[in-house]
Amino acid sequence: MCFSCSLSPLLWPPPALESYHGYAAPAYAKVAAPVAVTKTVVADDYDPHPQYNFAYDIQDSLTGDSKSQHEVRDGDVVQGSYSLVDPDGTKRTVEYTADPVNGFNAVVHREPLAAKAVVAKVAAPVAYAAPVAKFAAPVAKIGYAAPVAKFGYAAPAHYYHH
Repeated sequence: MCFSCSLSPLLWPPPALESYHGYAAPAYAKVAAPVAVTKTVVADDYDPHPQYNFAYDIQDSLTGDSKSQHEVRDGDVVQGSYSLVDPDGTKRTVEYTADPVNGFNAVVHREPLAAKAVVAKVAAPVAYAAPVAKFAAPVAKIGYAAPVAKFGYAAPAHYYHH
């Protein structure tokens, strides 16, 4: 009998480093109860009536990228528009407003852009007479028939036992 077994009424559970019948005793840890922490966050720069005016315009002749946006905010009312060139070559313009009464509303306009005509200078072809063949092409007499598949297939039968 091991030493800890003879003192088991006094030392139960046995210390973590001793073994009890060849198995390590479980380790016990003291855990402190979580402490509730509350923090009130107050924005120092709160603006009860925000106002801004924002705009950008991109016209990149190298990539052909063309887009713009303009937006104005006065309190809870936002008005603006943006435009871009879609892949199909049309210009899409979206005019929008947002306010607490009507929510967000947008009107989309699409207008085709004038395509730039590409004019290529090509030399006119020279007219000439086609050569005349002085022999007849041989006629090939080849016959081919696709093989006929001769096999059958039956779906498996299902049996139901009640």
